[in-house]
Amino acid sequence: MNTQFSATPAASPPPLATLPGQADSAPLTRVSLAYLESRFKLYLRFGEPVRIIRFDRWRRVAGFLPNAIFCRIRWQANDYGTVRWQLMVMQSGLPRDAMQRIPGVKPGARLLLHTQGDHRVRTMLERIDAIEAQDIAPATVPPAYWRTLANRLAARLPLPEYTAERHAAWLAGRALQ
Repeated sequence: MNTQFSATPAASPPPLATLPGQADSAPLTRVSLAYLESRFKLYLRFGEPVRIIRFDRWRRVAGFLPNAIFCRIRWQANDYGTVRWQLMVMQSGLPRDAMQRIPGVKPGARLLLHTQGDHRVRTMLERIDAIEAQDIAPATVPPAYWRTLANRLAARLPLPEYTAERHAAWLAGRALQ
């Protein structure tokens, strides 16, 4: 039996280092995502990746431009139920920026909010839902609001509401810069 093998390698997805076709584009922040039925979910709650690469049915990588805000949720279970809930709101940056090292986020990100546990994660998901109910994309909410939520949550103080007026003021201030 005479079998011939192709000399050309299999097509692999292009790297997420930069956006193709842009000579001076900034490097992307790569966020690993995964899914394993009834055991493990690592997914985006909000954020606008500029590119997603799927490796297989269970794994993918999302690429974010610098200063993009996104939320990643980690859910883990065993035979007896949920063992871990974790919610992180992060802001991507440039390689020269000060960033935290976060597993699955390369080269890193600014951690705006981090919470664990069923009750706290559900509380934050309700806040995100309330923001979306006002037709505001959570990725456009200012980083200061996410930091305030994190601090108030840690101190067990009442969490501030995010209103349309507050969002309009943020957008107006950003336009003046």
